[in-house]
Amino acid sequence: MKTQVRLTTFLMVLTALPCFLQAQPTAHYVPGVEGIKAATLPPPGIYVRDYSVFYFADRLNDKDGDEIPGLDPEVFIYANVPRLIWITDQKLLGGYVGVDALVPLQYTSIKIGGFDDSTFGVGDLFVEGTLSWHADEYDAAIGYGVWAPTGDFSDTNPTRAGLGYWTHMITAGATWYAGENRQWSVSVLNRYEINHRQEDTHITPGQAYTLEWGIGYAAAKNIELGVVGYYQQQITKDSGNDSTDIKDNVVAVGPELNMFWPKLALFTSVRYNYEIASEGRLQGHTVTITLTKRL
Repeated sequence: MKTQVRLTTFLMVLTALPCFLQAQPTAHYVPGVEGIKAATLPPPGIYVRDYSVFYFADRLNDKDGDEIPGLDPEVFIYANVPRLIWITDQKLLGGYVGVDALVPLQYTSIKIGGFDDSTFGVGDLFVEGTLSWHADEYDAAIGYGVWAPTGDFSDTNPTRAGLGYWTHMITAGATWYAGENRQWSVSVLNRYEINHRQEDTHITPGQAYTLEWGIGYAAAKNIELGVVGYYQQQITKDSGNDSTDIKDNVVAVGPELNMFWPKLALFTSVRYNYEIASEGRLQGHTVTITLTKRL
């Protein structure tokens, strides 16, 4: 799912090149879709988790983190991402074996410089295998997944939902509990992406690291409040024809509210992340609504 439009793309518009010659996204993974207990996978069973992600931005920063004047970007992205999760009762290395898959459905609207377009389409398929552990004082999980370039992609239009290349994603994280009845939780979830070449542009996007964290407090039996945040950093430079040396990054923080509805066996979460700084990319706001239902 493409939530960030790269600085090089906008510069092409401003220099009047015909359309967008190339888009150079860093990461498939969208930061901010997980928060409190981000590293905690559910117990064995089959689940459907639906993410509704809203991204708004009206600021584009250069590689030093300063706003580029005179651009006045207006970017809005909405993605609905259904995810099927199956945690089996089989164990490996003491952890439960699981698999999950998702396909984003995305609307993107971009206005900047002489460019004004919007598109609704299907993003890239993601399939993952996981191992998860549960104890009285912690939960932990690791995973390996692949993003496949099955979505709508165009090397001249950054509003398309697909990215046009394969990505390997490695995930590892843990949630720690404290207090009576695990009233407090602290979670850290790390993801690392290794990208293949984008065939249409012959550019290989740089590798990317994403950190999501959350501090939660169980205010009532079925209500949890907390503070969450994310950090995403391009680790290596892009390579290939006309690639740039920009390594973008972004930092965000915000609140989260979680509620569990026992009669419906439904878990809901709402989180808001305010991007307090970025370099070489948009700086905006991310709102995520998550619904999780056990089948």
